[in-house]
Amino acid sequence: MGKEILKIGIISREDYKNRTIAIAQGKYKLRKDEPKVWFESLQSMAQILSSENQKLLKIIKEQKPASLKELELVSGRKRSNLSRTLNTMSRYGIVDLVKQNRAVKPIVIATDFKVEFGL
Repeated sequence: MGKEILKIGIISREDYKNRTIAIAQGKYKLRKDEPKVWFESLQSMAQILSSENQKLLKIIKEQKPASLKELELVSGRKRSNLSRTLNTMSRYGIVDLVKQNRAVKPIVIATDFKVEFGL
């Protein structure tokens, strides 16, 4: 499996709202190459893709933990923190959380990120 590149856009909440309305009204046509994931600011993106969270993604990718409990052991992070972080990353399409029996297995989807923004 090759690298999955996640295209990220930075756009204000107001501009995102206007864009969504324009799409719904047929006034704006999505480009194939435009980002699928949007953050309101560089700061909000930096929180999700912090150095600590990048390290977590590497651990998941390399060690392939079968559950959050196993990830807690190998990462040294508390399960409540992991759960909150991974649920957020899941909403952005960075990880997938697969339910297996009674456990949740984290799987890294995006390994590379391309950021697009304008002033």
